[in-house]
Amino acid sequence: MRPTADRVREALFDALEARGVEFEQMLDVFAGSGALGIEALSRGDGRCDFVESNAKAAATIRENLASTGFEARARVFRMPADQAPGRLDKQYSLLFLDPPYDDEACARDVERIAGSGLIAPRATLVLEHSSRSDAPTRLGKLQLDWSRRYGDTQVSMYQEVAP
Repeated sequence: MRPTADRVREALFDALEARGVEFEQMLDVFAGSGALGIEALSRGDGRCDFVESNAKAAATIRENLASTGFEARARVFRMPADQAPGRLDKQYSLLFLDPPYDDEACARDVERIAGSGLIAPRATLVLEHSSRSDAPTRLGKLQLDWSRRYGDTQVSMYQEVAP
């Protein structure tokens, strides 16, 4: 588990707010401690689902939700990321994906999620990845809109391409 640095998280949420992104139906995949989803919950009255395969990390997310008072607005799914498109039952307007860096299987999971029915119309997808690799210009029907480097971390934001 590699938590998102505070300065990276702050810059990301500043960029999301500047773009008028609504914090309504959110999904945090490869969630780790749940920091990104919990930060998003603190920005409005939306709901967030968390997907994490590691049992200890999923327990940490539940503890963090309880300590912040957000447990009623969240669901934690302990499952591999590649199962999310087949098992989750809604569309999300804001997705956070923070897979392990340089893991080809996880990169395929990101592609699968981005091309799935989990993506609501006009959704925003945030991908955290290694700054040593370029962000794909497209993920499913989403186009790279914004990308910033913070040391070893790069944060890339994707939006639906207008028809």
